[in-house]
Formats: sequence, C-alpha cells, structure tokens
Amino acid sequence: MPSLWQGFYLDGRSATRHPVSIQLTTAALHIVKADGHTIRWPYSEIVQTHGAYEGEQIRLEYGAPLPQTVILQDSTFLAAIQQISGSSATPFHNPRQRPLRLRLTILAGMVLLGMMGGFYMWGIPGLAKLVAPHIPVSWEEQLGMSVLEQIAPSEKRCVDQTRLAALESIVARLSRAVPDSPYRIRLTVVNRPTVNAFALPGGQVVVFRGLLEATETPEQFASVLAHELQHIYKQHSTRSLIEQASTSLLIAAATGDFTGGVAYGIEGARVLGVLRYSRLHEGEADREGLRLLQAVGIDPAEMVAFYQIMQAQHPHDDAASSYLSTHPDTSDRIEKLTALAVAPPPHPVKLFSLEEWKELRSLCQHSVASSPHAAMDSSQ
Repeated sequence: MPSLWQGFYLDGRSATRHPVSIQLTTAALHIVKADGHTIRWPYSEIVQTHGAYEGEQIRLEYGAPLPQTVILQDSTFLAAIQQISGSSATPFHNPRQRPLRLRLTILAGMVLLGMMGGFYMWGIPGLAKLVAPHIPVSWEEQLGMSVLEQIAPSEKRCVDQTRLAALESIVARLSRAVPDSPYRIRLTVVNRPTVNAFALPGGQVVVFRGLLEATETPEQFASVLAHELQHIYKQHSTRSLIEQASTSLLIAAATGDFTGGVAYGIEGARVLGVLRYSRLHEGEADREGLRLLQAVGIDPAEMVAFYQIMQAQHPHDDAASSYLSTHPDTSDRIEKLTALAVAPPPHPVKLFSLEEWKELRSLCQHSVASSPHAAMDSSQ
C-alpha cells in the first residue's frame, strides 16, 4: 500500500485543480503542493462527499462556507485511512462495508416496494373508504352523469318510452324497499350486444342490450338490478373509481370540487373499462342484493338462475364474458347464493308475464326503428 497518493486540490475560491501529493498521519491528512507547501486537515473536520461506491472518484471537503476540496482516484486510499487513523476515520467510508451496504440497499428497496404495494392494496382503499362517506351526493351525481355521457352518449341509448318505463318500474319497486337512501336511481339501457351492467356513482345503473336480452324472466333482470343497486348504496362504485383513478379525482372527491367534470367523466369512463370490484364488494352486493329481492317479495332463486344461465350458455362467449369477468368466481358465488336463498317466499312476486317480458326485452329493437343513429349502431 503506498505512503503517498496523488490527487488534485481546489482552494474553494477558483475552479483550478492543483496536482498534489497526499500523506496520511494518525491525526490528520497532509496535502503537499508542488511548491512544497503543506496543508493540514484534521480528520474530524473532513467531510467525504463522494467515493462510497466502488469505482467512484473520492472527494473530500474541508472548511466552510466555500470548502477546500481534494479529489483522488486510488481505491486503496480509503482502506489506508481506516488502517492508519483508527477511530479518527469515522467520517470516511469503509470499503469493507460495501457488501453490507449493497445488501442493505437491496433490503431497503424490497421494503420500499412492499410499502408501495401495501399502500396500493390497503392504503388507497382505506383512504377512499374514509373519504367516500363525506362526499356530497350532488358531487357523486355529477360524476355519474359525466361518466354516463362518455360511455353511453344519447345516440347509443334505447329510448322507447313505453318499454323503458316498464323497466324503470322494476327499479322503482326495488328502490322503495330502501327508503332512507339519498340516491335517486336512474336506468339507462345501451344499444350494445355485450352482456354487461354496471353502477355509476350517484344512482346511475347502466345495462347493455345484450344483458337485457339474456334474461329469461323479469325477476332475473330485477336480480341484476338489485346487485348493481347495492354497489351504489354501499358506495362501491364511488370508492372503486377513487381508488383506481388519479390523485386529482381523489382530491376533487375530498373537496367536492367538480369544476373539471368533463375530464373526470373521461377518466371515470377509462377506469370503468378495467374496473374490478374487490371480493368483499362483490360478496356484499350479492348478499344485500339477494336480501333486497326478498324484501320486495321476489324469489331470490332468480338471481341464482341468472348466473347459472350465464355460466352454462356463455362459457366461451366474448359478448357475455365481460359480465362474468367483472363478477369473478361464478361457481363459488352460485354456491353461496344458493345457500342464502333458502325457501322461496310463499307468494313470490311476478313482475310481468313471460309474453310481456319477451316484448319488453325488445326495447332496443323498437328504439332502432325510431332512430337512424341507433339503426346503424344495432348492426355493430
């Protein structure tokens, strides 16, 4: 190991580098300039700002506010200063600690990733759950309307008033069983063949034509509505949008500021494209939806029947899979719902006859006949 090291000295007043020799003693670092002048730096007053990593240039600073600087490249310097100065070397990096430093860095990175994952899994949902009850209903309604305009523009909607009013009467029957709800439920049927339905914040329920036509009875349709209504009543839709959307939407929800309504509507529509409710949300919507059917006198077995139809008739049908994919573990859910359904009510409510229901399911066909835009859409 050398007794002298070559480097460069900067006086702190200019950027000029002066070649120097560096000598180590037990108490101080001696900097010998080309003219023989020696500068003494006590170890306790030196700060190492670079050189902690292998291959990195070593940089030492001394004094303030404009520190003098020594720069050198020889990697043996740090080991030598540890050996010669002993306990005085504490301000300097010890090369022997580099493997430990690497392991600690990796560990810190893993901990950080774990914390980020934990915040994503529990922190954001917890924050959304905390914020949601304090969100004004008017704000939820505006958000729901804004999202609705993006995913179901007026030319895509099925608007035959007579048939739509009959479907809305099912919504009204279910809503009356929850008189303390602050939400006014509104139904929109979209002229698309996809078998899907979802709830928007503030009371909007959206049903695609494909799902309406897939139901064999009006009571099965009521079971879908009961499930979606629970997502609204329990604020699952609002919380899920807040969880999966941007920070700006979370801040807007917390403050009640909806000045960027269109932007939030676009963002909400984007999020809904990949929205998946948690197992807890889905389980709660199933249980409470089934109880809602029981409360209005509809046989809860109709909910089970609808899932069974979807599972049996459309196992590989892309048009239907979107509904099942947003409501996962269908077999498990059928089993749980069957256990909850127990005996049917003594006089189960029949909403419409099968002939009437066949006519009501043709809602979008009649809307097509009255709308040139819808006629073009129905072929898609």
